[in-house]
Amino acid sequence: MTRTLLSFGHGYSARALARLLPARDWRIIGTTRNEDKLAALMAEGTEPRLWPGANMLPALDAATHLLISAAPDAEGDPVLRALRDEIAARAGQFQWVGYLSTTGVYGDNGGDWVDEDSPLNPATARGQARVQAEGDWAALGLPLHIFRLAGIYGPGRGPFAKVREGTARRIVKPGQVFSRIHVEDIAQVLAASIARPNPGAVYNVCDDDPAPPEDVIEHAAHLLGLPVPPAEDFETAEMTPMARSFYAESKKVRNDRIKDELGVVLQYPDYRAGLSALLVAEDA
Repeated sequence: MTRTLLSFGHGYSARALARLLPARDWRIIGTTRNEDKLAALMAEGTEPRLWPGANMLPALDAATHLLISAAPDAEGDPVLRALRDEIAARAGQFQWVGYLSTTGVYGDNGGDWVDEDSPLNPATARGQARVQAEGDWAALGLPLHIFRLAGIYGPGRGPFAKVREGTARRIVKPGQVFSRIHVEDIAQVLAASIARPNPGAVYNVCDDDPAPPEDVIEHAAHLLGLPVPPAEDFETAEMTPMARSFYAESKKVRNDRIKDELGVVLQYPDYRAGLSALLVAEDA
């Protein structure tokens, strides 16, 4: 029996999941705000819908699974704003609903560890909006699974281009650590959850090695055989407010639950493995 995944905000991570789902078993319907992406999605085997604008009720009627990647905006979650009642009315038909959130919901933990049971104390407006969105989705009575993603990288989203161009920066803030995750590992976590639904579950999706951001740039430069960009002190570095806000939170994120509950074995357990694979793929 063919299952239907309706993917709201069918972007980088959702498209990686779609590549894992066998076409013979799955119908994929994905929304995008960019009309220029419609043809590319169709070429991947996804039935694209322009959002907003398309009538989503037939897709909702067909859906057995929902994936929400669309980020909240200043007015809240855009999917719920448009379709809250329609989604809630169909709660009984969905086998699995996934919401892609962020580890930013934990806020700053001074470089210490957090897990899925840690308090939610976001330090940024983006993180606060995610906490609100998580709660709003949880209130609908759906078979909801929340995935708190660390910093995403993968094909087309690695540091190599900036290192080659000489625009990469090694901003150093003592004690600062970030967690990361390769997009293909996001996809396999989502696929594992679909295979083993556990409504109400929350999963941190990150690799095994939280690390200072400057170390990642340094390793990328070494892989390319290029000079390591000079270190810049965070306190005096010229940065946009948006870029500086990412340094407001420092924490290491535990990922035991995706391994213990879902049986996930990370393809890229640290940034060194991930970056090496990206470079090999570039050269292929």
